[in-house]
Amino acid sequence: MATTRSTDRPSRGLAAKRSAIVIAARRAFGRTGYLGTSVEMIAAEAQVSTRTIYNHFLNKEELFASVTVESSGEVAVARERLIERRLGGRIEDLEAALVELAYEWLLPDESFHDHFVLVREIRAAPDRFPEELQKAWREAGPHRARRALADQMERLTGEGLLQVADPMAAAQHFTALITSADMLPSEFSLSAGPDEVRATAVAGVRAFLYGYLPR
Repeated sequence: MATTRSTDRPSRGLAAKRSAIVIAARRAFGRTGYLGTSVEMIAAEAQVSTRTIYNHFLNKEELFASVTVESSGEVAVARERLIERRLGGRIEDLEAALVELAYEWLLPDESFHDHFVLVREIRAAPDRFPEELQKAWREAGPHRARRALADQMERLTGEGLLQVADPMAAAQHFTALITSADMLPSEFSLSAGPDEVRATAVAGVRAFLYGYLPR
């Protein structure tokens, strides 16, 4: 029977402490924004000392970057599961499947609320944040989800349900069309009603299919 080395325990403890700091920082940044949040506030939220935070992160900038990229990855995983659930199997009604995908994509999810607050802040003031962070956030989140969607669109094209020459471009068009002019994917306010979200999903899907159904 394998035994756990004693040196593993401190490692797990450090990982758990880091995770607690990241979760607390996401809440704090989501509540008061990047400029309004201090390391001291995050320490209080995580119930740790500021020294503990600095043991894991060089400064507030590095912590914000870690929070943003890691939460982007969590959103992407949720999107990948949604795409697989709605498009991964046999499709009897393509429009209905795409509408359900768009509806769930846009439906407010309180568990990701803080993440999208951070995203809106980056979009609103991109000069405030390093280009390296912006690239890492896009690659971890939006681009990863778009690749998963593109894979399914390529498969649907092979089955004759769509006519897509460039799957990545089609995936980008889909996500753009299922949003209203002033709203980004999954950034509906938590007060948005299901009917409002579904109407946006239906309109976007129908516009998408107009361009991508086989002729």
